[in-house]
Amino acid sequence: MDDQLYYKGEHDKGVLAKGDEVKKILDKFYKRKEIQKLGADYGLDARLFHQAFISFRNYIMQSHSLDVDIHIILNDICFSAAHVDDLFPFFLRHAKQIFPVLDCKDDLRKISDLRIPPNWYPEARAMQRKIIFHSGPTNSGKTYHAIQKYLSAKSGVYCGPLKLLAHEIFEKSNAAGVPCDLVTGEERVTVESDGKQAAHVACTVEMCSVTTPYEVAVIDEIQMIKDPARGWAWTRALLGLCAEEIHLCGESAAIDLVTELMYTTGEDVEVRNYKRLTPISVLDHALESLDNLRPGDCIVCFSKNDIYSVSRQIEIRGLESAVIYGSLPPGTKLAQAKKFNDPDDPCKILVATDAIGMGLNLSIRRIIFYSLMKPSINEKGEREIEPITTSQALQIAGRAGRFSSKFKEGEVTTMNREDLSLLREILNRPVDPIKAAGLHPTAEQIEMFAYHLPDTTLSNLIDIFVDFSQVDGQYFVCNMDDFKFSAELIQHIPLSLRVRYVFCTAPINKKQPFVCSSLLQFARQYSRNEPLTFSWLRRYIKWPLLPPKNIKDLMDLEAVHDVLDLYLWLSYRFIDMFPDASLVRDLQKQLDGIIQDGVHNITKLIKISETYKLLNLESLSESQSRLSGTSKSQARRNRSRVLGSKAAEPLAPDAGEKSLASRLVQQGLLTADMLKQLEKEWMTQQTEHGKERTESGTYAKGTRRKKKEPDSD
Repeated sequence: MDDQLYYKGEHDKGVLAKGDEVKKILDKFYKRKEIQKLGADYGLDARLFHQAFISFRNYIMQSHSLDVDIHIILNDICFSAAHVDDLFPFFLRHAKQIFPVLDCKDDLRKISDLRIPPNWYPEARAMQRKIIFHSGPTNSGKTYHAIQKYLSAKSGVYCGPLKLLAHEIFEKSNAAGVPCDLVTGEERVTVESDGKQAAHVACTVEMCSVTTPYEVAVIDEIQMIKDPARGWAWTRALLGLCAEEIHLCGESAAIDLVTELMYTTGEDVEVRNYKRLTPISVLDHALESLDNLRPGDCIVCFSKNDIYSVSRQIEIRGLESAVIYGSLPPGTKLAQAKKFNDPDDPCKILVATDAIGMGLNLSIRRIIFYSLMKPSINEKGEREIEPITTSQALQIAGRAGRFSSKFKEGEVTTMNREDLSLLREILNRPVDPIKAAGLHPTAEQIEMFAYHLPDTTLSNLIDIFVDFSQVDGQYFVCNMDDFKFSAELIQHIPLSLRVRYVFCTAPINKKQPFVCSSLLQFARQYSRNEPLTFSWLRRYIKWPLLPPKNIKDLMDLEAVHDVLDLYLWLSYRFIDMFPDASLVRDLQKQLDGIIQDGVHNITKLIKISETYKLLNLESLSESQSRLSGTSKSQARRNRSRVLGSKAAEPLAPDAGEKSLASRLVQQGLLTADMLKQLEKEWMTQQTEHGKERTESGTYAKGTRRKKKEPDSD
């Protein structure tokens, strides 16, 4: 804008205002509390008001063709013929242009009103359901009693948190002579020869029908209603299942919340309490050395690096171990569990993550916590490393000495003596009552939002929905970061909103680049109306795949298995575009077998990976002893901070001399790739410093060359 004139254009009749005077007018307008309050009445909170004002000011100060009406009002204000507040209608008009949401905020608030979820399920509200809560610890028989009611009913649905649990009930039911179908995100199995649906169905909780009538429904692990990402599925099942009897199985921490939620539906809750069937005790001594392992021991780790390190150390001692962690295919987990449980198999030790907490029947004598620190994602979607919760500790510890196993008494301890007192403290704490249940916007709600905001991306629609949503104190809106990640990933691909929404709800591991790129490729093929055939998929994943030669190969195969899962998941939503589900499932079974062989030989893969420096387990094992030096009081002080994995061996004499890098790797704060990148950046920086110093005569060339040679690690 001209420094002298406020505005000069076709409507200009002379000098109306100077630029500095206009700036003063706008600043005065911005600072007036009456204006800010008026803006809030129109939906402009402090953040939006500020953003709108910055845009409005830039428009006025930089425009070469300012609207005549604004031109005139500014002139009037300069000559005291109008008040600064008279700018507000023009400011609001501009704000609505950059924030279309302001024009329809009342409609958006109605669409995103989540305050009475029970009303979303009219079929369930039309019947009087009987709610029975089976409360008790792990191995108390609570689920057994609920399943007995399910099997004896004329019709029933089982809703579980894992595919493995749905498979288990599916097999149990059919073995008991009760025809039962299976429904998971990636699989549908109908047992009746004529293809009709059986009266009983076992499903993952997200897949349950809220319109089909049943005599009995079982909702397993009801405490997961508080899960930041998946809690909405348990809320939906609890409020929406059309069953005469609903049996809930889970921790007592959920009783009060369930009772409150059922009060809003006019339904009573009957609580049945169970006690553990076999005794379990916390030992008064830690394992301290892997030399002290016994048959039936399970070492629980919270990172893959620890899994690899411990497995290798066990193999060095001439022992065999089974390995179970979360990203393994279900078939591989079952095969490893079978190997560990088999009394005739020489494998007597299990190394596992907390994946053993649900879904697997294991014959464990003693649980050994390798560490009490576990990475987690908080409600804001941020990664944290904190001590495990009481609920998690009880769930894992409860796997020892199960009623159905050969060990009738369970034992629990830690790898390091410093952790033992903390473990006792965690186990003795009362479990915090669950305060709220998760909710999730539906595709219909997002579509209605898009109708009012047609030019807004799906990721931004979700943000706006969450901002506008209103929930009662008994509910919360689930974290939707994974959904938004997928939405941003495929934003540039032309898809209808409903199709885009479905693609974004596909469960993927966003830490796996190949899985993410596959979602992108699948969406691109769909947008071109090109069916993803079996032959196309084989070429895409480069089938046939070779057995893994090292740990990286094994991880790559796990990623391919996830991609096949993604194809199967999409095949049940878009059957025409993903037409070869049965062939892909057969292919996935073959891949599962290849992965099983790789996991069976995992110590060999680890050894090869170390040889070629694909893993840095030596530095990990070296760091274990130094990390055990944390005193008991220090451990308590640092409970909410990152302490990392504890020692596998007693404290080494030279514990204080070990490197910071190894400690950070052990704690999970630094990966091998990150370490290499840091080393490269440090060397580059040192080289540049060396050049600068050489130019000033401080260092000789020989010194600079020496710095270019990194020490071998």
